Amino acid sequence: MDWPIAEVARMSGVTARTLRHYDETGLLPPARIGTNGHRYYGERQLLRLQQILVLRALGVGLPEIGRILSEQVDEVDALRSHHRRLLAERDRIDVLAGTVSRTIAELEQSRKEDRPMTINRPENLFEGVTPAHYENNMRDYPELAEEVGQRAATMSQADADAAHRERTAQMIRLAELMAAGHPADAAPVQAEIHAQYQALSQLRAVSAEDYRAIARSVVDNETWRAAYEAIAPGLAEYQRDAMVAYATTRLS
Repeated sequence: MDWPIAEVARMSGVTARTLRHYDETGLLPPARIGTNGHRYYGERQLLRLQQILVLRALGVGLPEIGRILSEQVDEVDALRSHHRRLLAERDRIDVLAGTVSRTIAELEQSRKEDRPMTINRPENLFEGVTPAHYENNMRDYPELAEEVGQRAATMSQADADAAHRERTAQMIRLAELMAAGHPADAAPVQAEIHAQYQALSQLRAVSAEDYRAIARSVVDNETWRAAYEAIAPGLAEYQRDAMVAYATTRLS
């Protein structure tokens, strides 16, 4: 039995665009291509897709996934290896959840006492966060995700920590503008978005359409949304609206 690409996309949650990219790069060729030109996938391809998605969830880049899959022999042994890595990732997520929980508690306490939050150990904000975490959340944009992954692979721990701090600082600045009542298309908000876009465009050219899609992901992607909402309620939608406004006025 085989399934058309649209059905595989529905079952797996991977976009048809990404599946086509996997085919074009040789990572996941379909079982066959029908007379209508559509790709069809069999059980063997679905098992391979499962392994790809597990490894992507673990932050492994596509080139490395291709190497891993080409070298493995026994599927059960491979799955055991993936399972061990998933357990380790679960432990990392537990640490990350604790990090966010501490930050929420400290923010709530500072608000009760009507004082600014004091961060005694800034590194605690980033415990459990890795560069691969960000690449994974861009897996619907495979080419850009690869650029992010390659950049992350060359970063020292100090550089990675600095990047995390800057991302958090950007989110806090945007939250402050939102709290001050600035609409998403206001000049100071758009200045922040422009800085973000410039940093992104250094990796790869991003069209207005792609930037709008990434903007929607800020809200639609559960991990991204949770990160913004941990800073301030409504911040994810505010970031999305600001990015959409930027794409409309500056990129279209």
